[in-house]
Amino acid sequence: MTLGLSQARAVASATLDPFRLFPTERRSRDLAAALYDGVKELPIISPHGHTDPRWFAENEPFADPAQLFIVPDHYVFRMLFSQGIDLAELGVPRADGNLTETDSRKIWRVFAENYHLFRATPSRTWLDHSFHDLFGWTERLSGDNADQAYDHIADCLARPEFRPRALFERFNIEVISTTESPLDDLKWHAMIRDSDWNGRVITAYRPDAVVDPDVDGFAANIEAFGALAAEDATTWHGYLNAHRNRRAYFKSFGATSSDHGHPNARTENLSATTASELFQKALKGTCTAEEADVFRGHMLTEMARMSLEDGLVLQIHPGSFRNHSGPILQAFGRDKGFDIPTRTDYVRALRPLLEAVGLEKDLSVILFTLDETAYARELAPLAGVYPVLKLGPPWWFYDSPEGMRRFREMTTETAGFYNTVGFNDDTRAFCSIPARHDVARRVDCAYLASLVTSGRLDEDEAHEVAYDLTYRLAKQAYRL
Repeated sequence: MTLGLSQARAVASATLDPFRLFPTERRSRDLAAALYDGVKELPIISPHGHTDPRWFAENEPFADPAQLFIVPDHYVFRMLFSQGIDLAELGVPRADGNLTETDSRKIWRVFAENYHLFRATPSRTWLDHSFHDLFGWTERLSGDNADQAYDHIADCLARPEFRPRALFERFNIEVISTTESPLDDLKWHAMIRDSDWNGRVITAYRPDAVVDPDVDGFAANIEAFGALAAEDATTWHGYLNAHRNRRAYFKSFGATSSDHGHPNARTENLSATTASELFQKALKGTCTAEEADVFRGHMLTEMARMSLEDGLVLQIHPGSFRNHSGPILQAFGRDKGFDIPTRTDYVRALRPLLEAVGLEKDLSVILFTLDETAYARELAPLAGVYPVLKLGPPWWFYDSPEGMRRFREMTTETAGFYNTVGFNDDTRAFCSIPARHDVARRVDCAYLASLVTSGRLDEDEAHEVAYDLTYRLAKQAYRL
């Protein structure tokens, strides 16, 4: 009996190739596998991400497969939207409160029927890994087996061993950082701290809402910011002190880093008088676009100075044209898959900050990019000489096997391995964390194997570097 195409899809195995992402040439493949065997069981260090601390505080079961894998994950729903599937059909909440699909089984069916859209994408790699290794679902997902897969995963989610804390431990996570605004009271982190669970969940200081004059409600944010910090944040002196106070508060909940998602990498080093004047214009909403950009740039330098005082690592995540679609922003709000990479300058943009603090050995600044053309030309040469600079791993659109490989090829020759910081997953999708780290470990081991087989690295050194890239560098760079 010959199976039809849809039937063949329904019974196709999703077994994971143990040699995936390794070289095809036998010697290199075997060496990559040996390197990987030495690091695959190491604990996960997740120093930057966007998981919800409430999960770990309340430790309630995840709702259902759709709410776990589809509704919150812009990697998933942006691909489906690109093929004409409305976000409301996928259950993505609307900003205006109008109805979206609430039947999670229907949402899952749409996803399963269109699973072929993810072929050869990083999302497919992460999803298959999660379905197979975490939930034991070994068929390739399709419209024909959508209901069976949904029921299988839903049944798992109802069990105690699939609650957030249990998964945290199963994933072998040593530490995970969430990311919060200075306006957050960190109540979920307080609940975690006061519980009898010893999982290490820390926060990171993300001050964009009180640093970017272009953010809606900036003046109201500053008023709330001052109230939380017990400072008059409407004065320049009080504003800076409010940052210091909130940073100290975040440190009390384990924070070791701040994070800054600016449109570009611009930095400035203004006089206190000029900065204060700009700040007052920002409060009044009268900044021009250029003045707002100058203020953001100056605040990166101020944050760097504060990092010298309190030891927080400074992360700069520039280069995203956020909310590219006005209609989607209006209908569904921020973070809905329409943040697009842009060209980014680093050499000139970072010079004011580097002139001010670039030679300080006690400061750590981690640079990320969405402009791959900057790696070999700008970022690796900068990190290869300035003591304060380290290169963050491929981020967002480039946390793929190809992006990770390109990163190593373009940066190692100038910055080496030890001016990089290992891997971070930067995700809201909790179940993808072990998959993402597994991909990074495999790609790095494949790259190291190629260096050994081409005579550029000794095999014993490759094992040391594999350990460092997997584990040690992230702990060291993020002061964990």
